[in-house]
Amino acid sequence: MSMKKQVTEGEEPVSPFAQLFSLPGLDVFNIVTIGWKTEGDPFIIVEGLKNTLINHPRFSSILVTDHDERKGKAKWIPTKVKVEDHVIVPDIDPYIENPDKFLEEYTTNMALSPMDMAKPLWEFHLLKLKTSHAKYVAVARFHHSLGDGMSLMSLLLACTRKTCDPEALPTFLAPKKIQAINAWWSLVAWFWFIIRLLFHTCIEVIKALVFICFARDTTAYIMGKPGAKLSANKFVHKIISLDDVKNVKNAMKMTMNDVLLGMVQAGLSRYLNQIYDLETTSKTRKTLDKTCLHGVVFFNLRPNRDIEDLANMMAKGSKCRWGNSIGYVLIPLWMKSENDILEYLRQAKTTMDRKKLSLEPQFSYVLLKLTMEVFGLTALKNLVERIFGKTTMIFSNVVGPAEEISFFGHQISYIAASAFGIPQAVIISIQSYMDKLVINLSVDLDVIPDPHHLCNLIIEALSMMNSSASEKIVHASEV
Repeated sequence: MSMKKQVTEGEEPVSPFAQLFSLPGLDVFNIVTIGWKTEGDPFIIVEGLKNTLINHPRFSSILVTDHDERKGKAKWIPTKVKVEDHVIVPDIDPYIENPDKFLEEYTTNMALSPMDMAKPLWEFHLLKLKTSHAKYVAVARFHHSLGDGMSLMSLLLACTRKTCDPEALPTFLAPKKIQAINAWWSLVAWFWFIIRLLFHTCIEVIKALVFICFARDTTAYIMGKPGAKLSANKFVHKIISLDDVKNVKNAMKMTMNDVLLGMVQAGLSRYLNQIYDLETTSKTRKTLDKTCLHGVVFFNLRPNRDIEDLANMMAKGSKCRWGNSIGYVLIPLWMKSENDILEYLRQAKTTMDRKKLSLEPQFSYVLLKLTMEVFGLTALKNLVERIFGKTTMIFSNVVGPAEEISFFGHQISYIAASAFGIPQAVIISIQSYMDKLVINLSVDLDVIPDPHHLCNLIIEALSMMNSSASEKIVHASEV
């Protein structure tokens, strides 16, 4: 992979959101675990990063900031990067008893350890560790000031190539094409769409503002204490078949996001039910049906996510939109105990359909930006902590490559991404790759003492949905 290094001259101002994510007490990191099918070669990885990742200006610059909310003097200052200092190869016992548990503990300790702000804010840890799903593991840590999760994941994938074609970039599922319709009906449909968009935007934005100002989630069993910081974090991930999700999607005529949100709701509901079952009073049982929980879902606000632009940026020094360009929406979670497991899917679809027909993500982005520009970084930090302190979880879903890819010649078995540093007790990140679906949980152990159990309940909920959806199809065909 022969690439020409991009030259960056002068200092570059730091965006407001990059300053936010680097504030003391709100250092946010993206953690990406990559399982490989082959033995890793640190020398090849270092050489590959020299020809790709550090050609991006942010990955070859130091973040210098005084956190002056009025002057905003934070800057990216270009520096000479010694890649070897960013690639760590720890000495690991080859006969370790439980490699999967060791990986979880290593990732947790890595996330909790401070990052050297005197160097570019990224690092790769190469672990000679044979786990249940990989022969070798790489764990990457990126400071969130480098960019949002979608940008960082896209940049990382731009460093990969198809295993079947070492010169080709990864491919993703193409969006469905909209069928052509009559011009008159097209005008009517467009007019009706605008009306619905304005209506749902007003409703969803008002509900979000009322919640942020006057309400908060109602259960303490799955939420961190107000103002609490994550002190005992743990990352766990499990891999399931993507076909199981597709089967439910096709049977229920929904989108993948609908199914994923539905199974998460069902898993959380069952988790809460089991907790309340430990209580003996009828009062606590009635409380469950009145439980009001919300999730925060982030939206990428860029017009596209073409990794070819990022590959060209690293190869030829071309321009590509970059940075933290994200909005969020508040998703009410359906936590009622349902005898029909498919009800969680119907509620998820209803919620997602409303969110898709609103401009809530764009509004939230503007709200955060205006808060920063008018009131400064301190006010923005307080607003962000208020949003996450009043909600229960963060949920994200990233579509990965449809074919097997390699990272500098190393065949990838799976990719699991998550975040750390956000004052939230539960972060659920779902990543697809080939025919696999990786469910990654980042939890506060003080709130979720057994994250494996919660993850298993989410997977079991999907299995129950798959069985119920199949029975529904069979019953419909018999009728």
